[in-house]
Amino acid sequence: CRLADDGLRSRLPRAEVPRGDRDYGDGTANQQRAAPSRPRYRIEARRRRLHSTARRRNRFERNFLELQLARLNATPAKGLKYLKIYDVEEAHATRRQINSFSGLSLVAMVFNFIDILAHGRSENEILQELAPDEAAFRAVMKAWFTHSPLYEILQALASQDCVTVVTTDHGAVLGRRAALVHGNRDTSSNLRYKFGVNLNTDPKQAIIVRKPADYLLPDDGVNKNYVLAREDYYFVYPTRFHEFERQFRGSFQHGGVSIEEMVLPLVTLRPKSPRA
Repeated sequence: CRLADDGLRSRLPRAEVPRGDRDYGDGTANQQRAAPSRPRYRIEARRRRLHSTARRRNRFERNFLELQLARLNATPAKGLKYLKIYDVEEAHATRRQINSFSGLSLVAMVFNFIDILAHGRSENEILQELAPDEAAFRAVMKAWFTHSPLYEILQALASQDCVTVVTTDHGAVLGRRAALVHGNRDTSSNLRYKFGVNLNTDPKQAIIVRKPADYLLPDDGVNKNYVLAREDYYFVYPTRFHEFERQFRGSFQHGGVSIEEMVLPLVTLRPKSPRA
């Protein structure tokens, strides 16, 4: 989704062009930080920062959606509403308003909870105990969903004459093996993919992209290249390698080359008996 956004940036007003592609709020931005478990108040403060940076990062999603609809000659005749939902208060507010959206042609809702939980798991001992593996993580997600405002929203939509499409922009991989990567301090921060200058790693553990244009990737600098983690690898720098290898082993990450990242689910729901 990020790469698709690049092609639309030039069409936005100059003052509204989003800033660069660097990842923030993914739990990996400051990998040189010490690994010992943090006091609870620090975890809570980091959670608030994740919410804040997430809001700043994706401020132009509605713009991109409108531009894409216009490109497809599919601009909604009765209006568009776009909602990005970060916390339970916003989710409950959306649930209370859901019936008022029935007159609109298209309503897009993004629930960010799962992404935040997956990224925050590596720094929260309670979450690690609740979801030590993929099966447990799915069970936690199911328990959250069945008691969430999202489930109530879907139940409310089932009584309306509308079509609901459920999808996601990426999956997640349980990182099991560390891959040593070499790069300078300006290299991007994600654990499953990186871009920068003269990046290098073991080609058995990652795809090394020397010519970005061959992969239809942005090529905006001399010697810029990309590394994309294979299978269940995650990238760690040589500095304090073993410390960060332990810290991020068993964490859920996205990016890289994986089925979970490249094949996305798409579910279409239609009500059995909509109200008149």
